[in-house]
Amino acid sequence: MGHVLCCNPGFSAFYVPFAKALYSSVNRRFPVWIISHAGHVLAPKDKKILAASDDPNAQEIKDIYGLRGQVEHKVAFLRTHVPKETKLVVIGHSIGSYFALQILKHAPELPIIRSFLLFPTIERMSESPNGRIATPFLCWLRYALYVSSYLLLKPCPETIKSWLIRMALQRMNVQSEFSVLSVLEPFCLANVAYLGGQEMMQVVKRDNETIKEHLPKLTFYYGTIDAWCPTKYYEDIKKDFPEGDIRLCEKKIAHAFILRSYQEMADMVADWLKDDLSKVDIAT
Repeated sequence: MGHVLCCNPGFSAFYVPFAKALYSSVNRRFPVWIISHAGHVLAPKDKKILAASDDPNAQEIKDIYGLRGQVEHKVAFLRTHVPKETKLVVIGHSIGSYFALQILKHAPELPIIRSFLLFPTIERMSESPNGRIATPFLCWLRYALYVSSYLLLKPCPETIKSWLIRMALQRMNVQSEFSVLSVLEPFCLANVAYLGGQEMMQVVKRDNETIKEHLPKLTFYYGTIDAWCPTKYYEDIKKDFPEGDIRLCEKKIAHAFILRSYQEMADMVADWLKDDLSKVDIAT
């Protein structure tokens, strides 16, 4: 079973084309699930919102929309909805790669056989080219974003917001579902900015201990034009873990591959999975 951990913003709708492409690329041999970040989307009125409290083994997390709360949210999902005997393949993108490592660290009982970390933001985020620009806005000016989003977006009719977002997403070839309105929902935007601020402040040092412990099941994929993960980060981790499966993109795929390069990435991930699928019977 494939489980995709989103970037930030954690809107699952952005990943639908990638998930469908991956599902087809592995000949529909196992399901692919996507999970949005807690507080980043609006759940349908008839659906129950999954919380870490639904998992009897979850630790009590007060900061449910922060980094640790998001990790517990993903663990609760896997423990609650995935049969215990099901083998898992975790695919993390951007900050989703950080969550993937944290899941391996804090939930070692989960049967994760492989983890693919795509364009992984797992260290020195605020020092990256994009991080140096984003840090002041996310850490110190986000309150201005909160106020402006509530003043400008809250009064806007949902029909207008929905139309604007759908037009924009169609131009980006992104499929949208019920969560589309979350893109302009002040509550969700506030959580996106809050998580981003925590990323800049807390995702600083690479978790070498967890990487070393689980290295045989990890594949890292770094970009050559990625302003969140400069090639120096690839060179540094390659130097520290020369025996690891750490790859550098040769196709100039952008960090936000889900917008235009999702088919290429799906084909690559499916190719990497071939050996695992031949050795392990993944329940469907």
